[in-house]
Amino acid sequence: MAIIDLMAVLMGVSMGFLAFLVIGGISGVSAWIFYPVPSKGYKPRKMLVAFLLGFLAAACSSFLGQYLGFFQSGQILEWAIAIFASCALACVFTALAK
Repeated sequence: MAIIDLMAVLMGVSMGFLAFLVIGGISGVSAWIFYPVPSKGYKPRKMLVAFLLGFLAAACSSFLGQYLGFFQSGQILEWAIAIFASCALACVFTALAK
């Protein structure tokens, strides 16, 4: 929380790059780990792709929602949409990759 507050002071935004990285990364990797399809072993490259896709989905959904006027930066809806989008995209990737 302190990192996000510091970013708000420095950059004028309340949710920034690190928040998207954490939200999207955790959502992407957890979707890869907990998706209910038997995997063929540990594949770090595909897990990294799931991490990056989760990050991109969180960032894009937040910026798109702000652009369309659904919410402003820092609102709880932004967090919810970012988590949902990163989980959804990571699940789709995981279903196709496994």
